[in-house]
Amino acid sequence: MVTTEALRELHRIHRQLSDLRERLERGPKQVRARQANVANQEAALAKIKNDIKTSRMNADRKNVDLKSGEAKIKELEVKLNAANSNKEYQALKDQIAAAKMAGSVLSDEILEGFESIDQLEKLAAEAQQKVNGSKDELAKAEQQIAASAESLQADVTRLERELKEAESALPADFKVDYDRIVRAKGEDALAQVDGDTCGGCFQSIRANQQNDLQMGRAVFCSSCGRLLYLPEGQTGRRKRQED
Repeated sequence: MVTTEALRELHRIHRQLSDLRERLERGPKQVRARQANVANQEAALAKIKNDIKTSRMNADRKNVDLKSGEAKIKELEVKLNAANSNKEYQALKDQIAAAKMAGSVLSDEILEGFESIDQLEKLAAEAQQKVNGSKDELAKAEQQIAASAESLQADVTRLERELKEAESALPADFKVDYDRIVRAKGEDALAQVDGDTCGGCFQSIRANQQNDLQMGRAVFCSSCGRLLYLPEGQTGRRKRQED
């Protein structure tokens, strides 16, 4: 016969083991999440730096164009002074005016480009701070998780040993069904009875099953298949008769 106390103890161990294993698995997931955050922050910083590089190249190119335009204006002004006719003179004046207008537009674009670069450099500084902060968070998380993992693993090992000892005391014929339900449901393989319902699926327990529980017999929920046991303090009719 399997006692209520034995089932209650098995359920306790299963739940604690499940919680500890989840906490062990959660640690690496938290590290990976922080690693992904670092990667995202670094990608954002790299994009800003690339935008700065592109903006500077554009500004440099426009500055070369501006200087080239200024040199062209000087050449046109020399030709203007040597013009032989009013028609040639006017044509050169028009070319000079167009070149100066183009140079004015380029000057404005270069100024806007440098202003944009200043803004991008500010964004780059902020992005660098975010990268540094996310790296610090990652380092702290790795240290904390590594420190707790050893303790958690020790608890898992201890509880696995307790579980093995508790399971070794189960009757051989009962252990077959117990192993089957544990493989299928893990920590949810057992459930405490709540009144006249299963504490796992909350479905009603038949009257004959309630009687079997009171008699100290093994009972599986007809709805979810969990192995049922009575709450603490309700150890069954058999024990009360013996008391």
